[in-house]
Formats: sequence, structure tokens, C-alpha cells
Amino acid sequence: MENILELLDNKRIEYKMIKHKRVYTMEETKNINLEKVGLIPKNIFLRNANGKVHYLVTCHSDKKVDIKNLAKDLDSTRLSFGSLERLKKYLNVEKGSVSPLGFIYDKNSEVIFVFDKDLVNKTIGVHPNRNDYTIFIRFNDLIKLIEEHGNKIVYLDV
Repeated sequence: MENILELLDNKRIEYKMIKHKRVYTMEETKNINLEKVGLIPKNIFLRNANGKVHYLVTCHSDKKVDIKNLAKDLDSTRLSFGSLERLKKYLNVEKGSVSPLGFIYDKNSEVIFVFDKDLVNKTIGVHPNRNDYTIFIRFNDLIKLIEEHGNKIVYLDV
């Protein structure tokens, strides 16, 4: 988490960090009322059929992600959930802590970040790669960081 805070501070990116009990699901997140501060999106880590391409899909928490349609929209082979091992390897996080801020650990910029167009120009709350804190950051600032890191970004209507 310290690496993320250092990056945000060095880039002079405004953020608000809130400490809370550990949360592992979107339902648990709703129970701690973080949505009063900003939008809390859900994050889904996926891989293609041969496991060579990985995606982190971030969308509004109320949306249902149709993985079959998503594969078509991404011009990908069949998608499935990435394993805990892959999640650790590419984004250095555990289940329940998945976050677009994990880009900082994607040394080779291999993960493709897929964002729901509905998040553009919003303030969103994301974990700093641990699930007992939430950082609220402007979506556009987050995108700038990911682009500077070199990861590909795709915008879709999820």
C-alpha cells in the first residue's frame, strides 16, 4: 500500500483514504456505507482460454458482467476467472483486494484494464491492494496513472 500512496503523492494526485473493516465482497462493502463518499465499482480478474491474456474489468457494482458478450466485445477467446495464483502474479493481490491500483505491480504491463464507460468523470473508491482501506480517486487521475505505466485500457458499455 505504501508504494501506491507514494505514487499518488509524488504525482500530486488528490485522494481520500478511509480505513474500515476487511471486506471481501460487494455486499460487505455496501454494509460499511462507503458509497456515501463515492462510487464503489466491482473488479473482476479474467483470463482468455489459453491463459496468455489477462483482463481486469472494472464496472459499476450494480451491473451484471456477461462474460460471453465481454469476450466478443474484446475480440477474445472464451474468458474465465483468473486463478488466485495469477491474481497474485500479475497484480500482487489476494481475493477480496482486487483493484485497478494493482497496475503498479504489473511489471511488464501485461494486464489489459477494461473500464465501464459509466465510470468516466466520476470519483471512485478502490482498494490500495488490501481490503481494509479504500482510496477515493478521480477516475481520470487513475486512468492517467495506468496509461503512464504502459497498460492497455479499453472502455466498454458493460
